[in-house]
Amino acid sequence: ILRCLWSTSTSLRPRNSHVTHVIFDMDGLLLNTEDLYTEAFQNICSEYGKEYTWSIKMHCMGQKPDASAKYTIDQLNLPLTTEQWKEKLGKQLNVVFSRSKLLPGAKKLVSHLKSKGIPIAICSGSSKAAFVAKTSHHSEFFSQFDPIVLCGDDPEVKHGKPHPDAYNVTNSRFAFPPNPKTVLVFEDAPNGVIAGVEAGMQVVMVPDHRVPNTLTEKATVALKSLEDFKPEDFGLPAYDE
Repeated sequence: ILRCLWSTSTSLRPRNSHVTHVIFDMDGLLLNTEDLYTEAFQNICSEYGKEYTWSIKMHCMGQKPDASAKYTIDQLNLPLTTEQWKEKLGKQLNVVFSRSKLLPGAKKLVSHLKSKGIPIAICSGSSKAAFVAKTSHHSEFFSQFDPIVLCGDDPEVKHGKPHPDAYNVTNSRFAFPPNPKTVLVFEDAPNGVIAGVEAGMQVVMVPDHRVPNTLTEKATVALKSLEDFKPEDFGLPAYDE
């Protein structure tokens, strides 16, 4: 696999370049909700005089809600159970996530793939309730995806990212499930990249600028923004001129 960190141009041609299906993570990739999660998590931690640090957040990104809650509680020694944490988080969902915005390049890329008949899916660690809070004001955009797999409470996804379950299940729910080698995953989190790679798929990573380069190396390519992605580099139809 060709690795190209922070590539924004050139003729990238990965070994398995012919992509037929695309799966998108959501938080921090299509929506700015990773920033909103940070705000919501910090609101809880502040009640106990604690800081939700980047190192804790990076470990939590992409994980199921229970796993991220437990990790944060354990790391900060918070006097909360996982259920209590989730209750506090739930009370913030509609307020915080109603401010979600599409990230640069998301609308253009998704609309382009849809118009060219490329099957596109969502594979998110969100629960159904969180998904509704984040996407209700972007309903037209998210109506383009099928399937939408919400790993937070999907009974078939036994293990969250970085385990490959999430992407294996999503792949199986395409109308005509493809060979994983022809599936392209878009991710922002190291846990998600590992999950996609372990599922046998190619992965484009669009990481937060704070993610060290050493944690982008498993991706097929790492970009600064979805705006930098060239579909033809993976055998997909190029953008219309």
